[in-house]
Amino acid sequence: MNRIVCMIFIILNFVQVSVAEQVKPTINSDVNVNKEQTLEEREGRVLEKTYTILMEEKVNVFVPLEIISDVDIEATLIGDQSLEIPFEIELNKQPEKKDYYSIKYSESAIDIDKDGKLDTYIYSPQYINERVIKDNYIKIYGDKISKEGQHKKSVYMEVEVGY
Repeated sequence: MNRIVCMIFIILNFVQVSVAEQVKPTINSDVNVNKEQTLEEREGRVLEKTYTILMEEKVNVFVPLEIISDVDIEATLIGDQSLEIPFEIELNKQPEKKDYYSIKYSESAIDIDKDGKLDTYIYSPQYINERVIKDNYIKIYGDKISKEGQHKKSVYMEVEVGY
């Protein structure tokens, strides 16, 4: 766990004003007031003491669990063939808690050829307990793909926190 130490300097100005000085003098319109006078000089306030306080603060910095690997999968299907393609996901660090984090996909059941039938499925373990997750795979059913050609799909992954 990284710790950051912040130094904060605060200068506090304390002003002590007597009861006689708190009453504002009335300015007669006949009296010529010098415009160069400061507010303190006109109202009779004088800075008497200045204090400097040095404070130290310690902060815990939390680095979230992130996916640092990209997964590109290319597969060739012939006819009604079904494929099971394994893949790995790498995280930036080992999870601190067991059975707490999981992988969430933007889509886990996909219609790759856009014909209305789901033909591609993404499977992952329920929880993330290691830095490299190896039990992931994609299952493609060739008999449900009706359009020939090259099909592309982007699926986004994120780490989900359990409750």
